[in-house]
Amino acid sequence: ARAIYETAAQIALAKGMIIADTKFEFGLDDAGTLVLMDEVLTPDSSRYWPVEGYEAALATGANPPSYDKQFVRDWLEATKINGKPWDKTPPAPRLPAEVIEKTAAKYREALERLTG
Repeated sequence: ARAIYETAAQIALAKGMIIADTKFEFGLDDAGTLVLMDEVLTPDSSRYWPVEGYEAALATGANPPSYDKQFVRDWLEATKINGKPWDKTPPAPRLPAEVIEKTAAKYREALERLTG
């Protein structure tokens, strides 16, 4: 996992992005071979920060701008149901179109930065 991360981090850095953290999931197939599975290095499983915003954020103690699902988490944390915070039990609040659109735009920008 470390070698995968280090290789990906070098590639991302060359594109002006920092992989702050990520999650890899492994399992064993029927033959007992270790297999990397599920999603890998997507904004759903990783936090990407632009290099240009990182130093400024650290200097002020702020979180760097990010290309991940944190925007959705923040919206859910701020959402009230019947005047109370959502307690994280189903069903989840319906995401407004603007939250979906902003999240999709962040993901597209990350893709363009990493592959462009």
